Amino acid sequence: MPSYLRSRDKMSAPQDQALPRALNEEAVPRFGQGMKFRHDKVRDAWVILGPERLFQPDPVAAEILKLVDGQKTIGAIIDELVSRFAAPREVIAADVVTMFVDMSAKGAIRL
Repeated sequence: MPSYLRSRDKMSAPQDQALPRALNEEAVPRFGQGMKFRHDKVRDAWVILGPERLFQPDPVAAEILKLVDGQKTIGAIIDELVSRFAAPREVIAADVVTMFVDMSAKGAIRL
């Protein structure tokens, strides 16, 4: 299993974390106004560029953000990650939810 799914750092949540009220698996995440998700060749890393801001997501968040297209629901993103990696759905869902909540609070993602 890729190490990004095993990571339980600050971007990860407890497995029993419930979805916040405003967030459910039917929500469709989008990048915030003026935000661009790109691979930065100089840093050799994925970044979110915004007006006078730069976010460098960790490998867990980058894998999740690669699936944000403005059409997929959070549930579809979770299911896609479950099909790619050998980790329980609950673990992947916790990482996805935590990342979206964190990036939404920073204005990088709209839910």
